[in-house]
Amino acid sequence: MSVEVRLDPGRIARRLRLRNGVVARRLADRTQKVARIAEREAPGSMGQYVTWKVQDSPGGLQGVIVCDHPAVRFVLDGTRPHIIRPRRAKALRFQVGGRVVFAAYARHPGTRPNNFMARALGEGR
Repeated sequence: MSVEVRLDPGRIARRLRLRNGVVARRLADRTQKVARIAEREAPGSMGQYVTWKVQDSPGGLQGVIVCDHPAVRFVLDGTRPHIIRPRRAKALRFQVGGRVVFAAYARHPGTRPNNFMARALGEGR
């Protein structure tokens, strides 16, 4: 008695790339998990701007997590020390110790990078 098994790589690849197939569902679950971690790790209200999706690419399906907050690059990369000047007014207005203070400019010390997206990816594995 002999048994012959033939594998059709093209057919297997097509089955794996199905939109509602096992691989797509697992990828969606893992992508969503990492996106939830990114939402939690994001500073302030930035987590509300985190979205995710599974999309086709030339190499197959891929999970994509996006944060489209306007300041996300400044948070991920950090900022160097810089001077802040008023745009429309003659002076900046601050509240310091309960008092209102006006200044022609302010020296911002810069911020350290906070790569919450990479941390989320590392925790989600």
